[in-house]
Formats: sequence, structure tokens, C-alpha cells
Amino acid sequence: MKKLVLFLSFFSLVAHCQTVNYGVIDKGFKSIEIDTLFNDKISIRALVIDKNKVWFGADNSRFGYYNLKDKEKYVEHIYRDTLKLEFRSIAQTSKNIFLLSVANPALLYQVSKDTKNTKLVYKEVNDKVFYDSMQFWNDTEGIAIGDPTEDSFSILITRDGGNTWVKLLADQLPTMAKGEAAFAASNTNIVIKGKNTWLVSGGKRARVFYSNDKGKSWKVAETPIVQGKTMTGIFTADFYDSKNGFIAGGDYELPEQNSDNKAITTDGGKTWNLIAQNSGFGYASCVQYVPKSKGKELVVVGALGIHYSADGGISWKQLSTDSSFFTIRFINSNTAIAAGHNKMVQIRFKK
Repeated sequence: MKKLVLFLSFFSLVAHCQTVNYGVIDKGFKSIEIDTLFNDKISIRALVIDKNKVWFGADNSRFGYYNLKDKEKYVEHIYRDTLKLEFRSIAQTSKNIFLLSVANPALLYQVSKDTKNTKLVYKEVNDKVFYDSMQFWNDTEGIAIGDPTEDSFSILITRDGGNTWVKLLADQLPTMAKGEAAFAASNTNIVIKGKNTWLVSGGKRARVFYSNDKGKSWKVAETPIVQGKTMTGIFTADFYDSKNGFIAGGDYELPEQNSDNKAITTDGGKTWNLIAQNSGFGYASCVQYVPKSKGKELVVVGALGIHYSADGGISWKQLSTDSSFFTIRFINSNTAIAAGHNKMVQIRFKK
């Protein structure tokens, strides 16, 4: 193991350096206000909210956080040999942040929220390795998923707070089709509600994998989302509760195609039904339920900007044409953080 070198830099930036207002006439939210928190030459696909801090994983071996209270950006680089790591998976416990790089070699780091000390806790070398998403069930147990290196999802499990990670054997998991994998679009391939866990796939097949025992056993459900090509399928998912969920994605190569790219479930993911056919957004990289909306309100970011639904996904309104956002997370029921190509913003939704 080579010595880990950390580079630390501080940026104090003024929030509200750019404000954009968009108005919509509909029930639910009527307008949004976008405040730019920072601009940089950076790609961010992984966010996690930690009180006043928004932690992010990024390209070029970078991670850090933006402090919403102090209006400061904090960035570190993890240098390992000559690798330019891309962190598209991020998760947290009460004491640590976890970052997982996508490609070969896969490197999973534990970062102390307090001291910022960084420790490598898992390494995997394989030409086929590519990790997509990571979440924790609680302070002790967590999961990460990646593309198949054999004939099933690559699934890592920790039961000791992230200090050690074990890859599940392929014979413990459902078999995936040839050409079926996942997309590291926004760290939303995994959704957790209590002990319930859902994983989503794309490519040649677009399916939902479900576990009700924190990854010890799995079932698989078919979906009607477009599939069959390398860049088709489910790119993102969210569940409001244990029964009501939403999947989205589409055809990355046909970003304006808005059919067969979104579906809902009301039975915990056993069955899925297409919704809003030939309307609303096209290719989507991230979907999130609005908190405290009783499962009726959703926000999607993707190739056609930001879209919002106030009726469970039946109808959609375009709130912004800005297509530079890859991922979004809500702080509360009317405020979210979004990030993507070269920026992070705070979005205020107004009724």
C-alpha cells in the first residue's frame, strides 16, 4: 500500500452569487429560486447532507463539503500513485464519510468527519470492476453495489460501521443477464427504507432487486423501463416509504425521448407501471421525493433540466432548462442541493 497524500485547500465563497428565478403555474410549487453556492471545474455526482454541511464526491481524486452556515467550500485530494480517482458513491455514518471510486482499482475510503483523517478500508483489482452507489442502513451496516465481475451485481457489505467490507459471493445473489449492469449517474441505484433495500439495473435488462433483510436475501422484479441497449434502463430510483417508489432513466443516447422512461410501484417494488407516457422529462439521472409530501411530489434532474410533479408522477412541469445537474438531495420540504457539471447550487421551491 502506497502512502496516502492529502492536499487541503479552503475556498470562502459568497452564496447567492447567482440567483435564477423560474415560475410555473400549477398546484404545489409555483416557482423556484436557484442560488449558486460555488462554481469550479469539477464534476459532482454524489451528495450527502450532514446538518449544515453538504459532502460531495467528485472527479480528479477530489471530495469535500460546502458549509451552508459559513458559506465555505472545503476540498481535499486523495493522491494514490498516478490515479485520477472518480468518486461517484458517497455515504455516511454519524462519525464518518465513505467514498468509493468507480473503476479499476476500486478504492473505498473512510473519512473522519471530525479530524478529516482518511483511511483505505477496501480495495478491489479487476478489469471489470466499476462501482455505482453506496448507502448505510444504520451506523453499523452498509452496502455498496457495482457492475458484475462475474454474473451478478458486485455487492459489498459492512457490519462493523465501515471498518471492513466483504464482497458477497456470486452464488448468494440473483444472476444478471449478459449486458445488465448499473449506472453511476447520481448515487441513487440503492434506496433504503428501514430494513428494505432496492437496487436498480440497466443496459440489456432494466430490473429492480429487493431485499427485506439488509442484503442477506434477494428477489428480482421486471420493469417496463426501456432496455436492450448498453445505455438504456433505470438510472435512478427513490422510495417515499416501504410501498411507494419511483424509477426513472431512459435512453442516454436519446435524451429527449420521454416514453418508457418512468414507472411507479405501490406494492414495495413487486410490480411496476409506466406513468406519464410521452410527457414530462426525457433522460433522467436523479429522482427524489419531496419530504413530507405524502408521496405526491417528486423532483427530477436530467437532460431536459429540472422537472416537478405534484400528483405522484402523473403530470410534470419543467422548472428549469438547466441540464448541468446530475444529482439532487433535499434538505427539507422546500429546499434542495443540486450539483453536477462545474457547480453546486441551492434550490428553494416556493408555493
